[in-house]
Amino acid sequence: MGFYDLTVTTAAGTEQSMKDYEGKVVLVVNTATGCGFTPHYEDLENMYEKYHDRGFEIVDVPCNQFAGQTPGTDEEIHEFCTLKYHTQFPQMKKADVNGETAIPLFKYLKEQKGFEGFGKGPKALAMGAMLAKIDKDYKNNPEIKWNFTKFIVDRNGNVVARFEPTEKMDKVDKFVEGLL
Repeated sequence: MGFYDLTVTTAAGTEQSMKDYEGKVVLVVNTATGCGFTPHYEDLENMYEKYHDRGFEIVDVPCNQFAGQTPGTDEEIHEFCTLKYHTQFPQMKKADVNGETAIPLFKYLKEQKGFEGFGKGPKALAMGAMLAKIDKDYKNNPEIKWNFTKFIVDRNGNVVARFEPTEKMDKVDKFVEGLL
């Protein structure tokens, strides 16, 4: 099974096939509306506007598994994002990305690209300290650690990168641009 064999449920309840994104660069992200990383929506929207015409797509999957930071309905989440961040990329149905109830898309992404660390800097140190209290073995498993973990899929359906939420968005942008 590959990336193009997967589907995800849209906020409207229909199935979105990843096959529809064949030949495009895709950023898949688990998002939250009440997180310290929520301003990433602005950067994501900027990337979408800048690169969409060149074959770039975003698959936004809201998730409430991290400190309950996405409590709203799919409609409330969409309204928040479009009003506050003017997002134009589609949002999927709120879903789990970890555990037994994780959707197949995120199970696959984690199999392809495991956790490689938070990098350096104050946010990275803070995330590491927080996660060490929650999961002593967090460094050694592929689970999603927090909201706004980003996976990049190239035009051939290969998962080529995983960016933790602590990574600077300009680095994500440059990586995507390099694939276009």
